[in-house]
Amino acid sequence: MSLGNHLFHARKKQTLTQEDVAERLGVSRQTISKWETDETLPDIHQAKKMAVLYKVSLDELLEFDIDVKELQEVIDKTSEAVSEKVDWNKVWSKKYPVLASYQSKVDVAFYAEELDRLLKKLRQQYGYSELDAMLVLKDILAVVWKNRQKQ
Repeated sequence: MSLGNHLFHARKKQTLTQEDVAERLGVSRQTISKWETDETLPDIHQAKKMAVLYKVSLDELLEFDIDVKELQEVIDKTSEAVSEKVDWNKVWSKKYPVLASYQSKVDVAFYAEELDRLLKKLRQQYGYSELDAMLVLKDILAVVWKNRQKQ
């Protein structure tokens, strides 16, 4: 989502018109329109004023991605029972097809054993629960992935 589109949604969420915002910021309605259509960008002072007006942090305002916040709300509202019913591999394989096919090619047992060894080590060394050790290992894998992307 573009910055302009994000500004538009943030304004609409507060049920403000372009005229309302323009009046409160001391700019023209056309200026608000240009910001929301990505013709121009607000300066940092105007962006800070908009963040206050829209009741969001400046980081949230400039984040460009209202979908992330909405997704977080859905995750927070999803019960553990519902989450257990979802075949996450099937859901994610629509976006990442390799998830639907790797089992027939990869020696899953070998890698599972290696990962299990790492999980046990995390649990023993740091006293993590099974779930916490899994989440830590997931984050470590994410760090490895990000580092490889930089290369």
